[in-house]
Amino acid sequence: MRILALADKESPALWDYFDPERLKGIDVIISCGDLNPRYLSFLATLFRGPVLYVHGNHDDCYANTPPEGCICIEDQVYVYRGVRFLGLGGSMRYKAGPCQYTENQMKQRVMRLWFQLTRHKGFDILVTHAPALHLGDGEGLTHTGFQIFRTLMEKYRPAFFVHGHVHLSYDPMARRVSRYCDTTIINAYEKYEFNFNTELAKPKTIN
Repeated sequence: MRILALADKESPALWDYFDPERLKGIDVIISCGDLNPRYLSFLATLFRGPVLYVHGNHDDCYANTPPEGCICIEDQVYVYRGVRFLGLGGSMRYKAGPCQYTENQMKQRVMRLWFQLTRHKGFDILVTHAPALHLGDGEGLTHTGFQIFRTLMEKYRPAFFVHGHVHLSYDPMARRVSRYCDTTIINAYEKYEFNFNTELAKPKTIN
């Protein structure tokens, strides 16, 4: 399965200078947040596969202008062609407002997913806006990652963890791709394509 991940910055190549050839071979589009809903609606109109999304900390407007034709996967395990996507949007709470959570609040969201995670026997791709703590996050509370995301990777060993929030333009030395346990971590800033081997999408024994 070929996946196109997006986050934080609308790509001119996919909007201002769109060419259908750029989506050729793509099976799923994932938005990791902080993108104009009209941008996602535009892609959903021209793309034959699903456009999945979670909320970024600046996506308050989605309440009144949701991305049309797209699928919100917040707080659920969404399965497409046998691949299990787990969505947990938002960032660390740094001020009052929606789409921001304390560490404890994010843990509570994960606890409420217990039944889904048990029924689906885990997940294959973790989709978030914020990064995990000390794994590609930034300095200051605004860009601090969540410890619970590390816990999810340690327990369920997903193939991929895809996030946004930390703009690669902030730090030219920042890593786009890294590893933790059995998981490949991808910062989806602007756009990034990757392959998921669907043979890996098989339930694992969870300890």
